[in-house]
Amino acid sequence: MTQLTPLFPRQPVPVLSVPTLGGGSWNLAESPAENFTMVVVYRGLHCPICGTYLKDLDRKLADFKERGVEVIVLSSDDEARATQAKDDWKLENLTVGYGLTLSKAREWGLYVSSGRGKTSVGIEEPSLFVEPGLFLVRPNGELYFATVQTMPFARPEFGAILKALDFVIAKDYPGRGEIVDIPAEAAE
Repeated sequence: MTQLTPLFPRQPVPVLSVPTLGGGSWNLAESPAENFTMVVVYRGLHCPICGTYLKDLDRKLADFKERGVEVIVLSSDDEARATQAKDDWKLENLTVGYGLTLSKAREWGLYVSSGRGKTSVGIEEPSLFVEPGLFLVRPNGELYFATVQTMPFARPEFGAILKALDFVIAKDYPGRGEIVDIPAEAAE
């Protein structure tokens, strides 16, 4: 069994490198981000909510770039399914990665689900797939913000993230939730 590992703000994130549609690969350590790299993990082609969510991000990508934020979206889908998702969802601007391994997903604190057959849009779920997550990583490789989910519902809205970025960049607001070891006297 691969352990679910929580990530902590102000700590280095695990290495992340994935192949991307159109050839080549993407490596977090090589991200040219001025302020943050936003890593958005989606469930895969079978998830219609993911399509709606990523279409919204695709429309707002320039707004993130204006704030010095580089963006990648990725899933555990193979290249064919990732290509179909990009085409079906009409994602024109996003860098789409694929082939996120389940063990790498666990290193990033992500949940994994088992397939249950066809979804509401008639697409077969993979036997195992990664549930959503969103991570803001500083250029030095430290986690700033993370949210991971067990379901496709109730994800952070990109408009709200943009507003938050305006604040945190202007105020140099620190990553919160950074305490790893709780002092014994405070634990009870």
